Amino acid sequence: MKFLKLLVLFGLVSPLLSAQNVKKTDQQTLSWIRYYNILPLSEKWALHSEFDNRFFLNPVHENLFVLRSQVRFRASKLVELGGGLAFFSVNTQNPDIDPNFSVPEYRIQQDITLINDIAKITFHNRFQLEERFIEKASRTELLDTFSFALRFRYRLQSTFDLWKKDGRSLKGTISDEVMFNFGKDNKLNTFDQNRFYVALRYHFNPNLGLELGYIKNFQRRASGIDFYDRDIIRFTVYHRIDRKF
Repeated sequence: MKFLKLLVLFGLVSPLLSAQNVKKTDQQTLSWIRYYNILPLSEKWALHSEFDNRFFLNPVHENLFVLRSQVRFRASKLVELGGGLAFFSVNTQNPDIDPNFSVPEYRIQQDITLINDIAKITFHNRFQLEERFIEKASRTELLDTFSFALRFRYRLQSTFDLWKKDGRSLKGTISDEVMFNFGKDNKLNTFDQNRFYVALRYHFNPNLGLELGYIKNFQRRASGIDFYDRDIIRFTVYHRIDRKF
């Protein structure tokens, strides 16, 4: 547990320490809109699918589009395992730049999530590893070669009921996630980013919910000395397909 506390502390403090040598920090405002689907396959297995569109608000411009699918296995009451694939189509990281192509990225991901209920709060400790294949590009075109990197992510999340009645509910979520890059193309930005998230989710019934949240995202760029400081509004539709086993 001490290791986890140190890891989260490092993720929060690292960008602040690095800020002493920051060359440039770009302030950006974005909106993420996503649909999250859960298809139960059995009592312990489920298929999770996600469609996520992210765009800048000032000026309005496409950032990226995500397709993600993963299989999840509830090994026990306290442990959940997951693995899957994701496709990213990145248009631009700067809303003032409008390239005539998008950069594809392909990911393989695996995670183990530890689940604990303390009082009336559910805590998720997620340890995730990603293998990232990113197509290289010049200022004008894709180069038909790929860079490879590993990324480790740790997220501590708490979820709790604020109100509940007749199958409807209002839930709160607070989480913090820190990410680290590994690979020859990421020597200057081993610390990748930190995401702090707060949200409210209203469930019309156990299978359909709407969530509105805010993400504070501080991310180191490939240069190692430049940063993105992002304020993000995220809207999510959660849809669980009701199946009986």
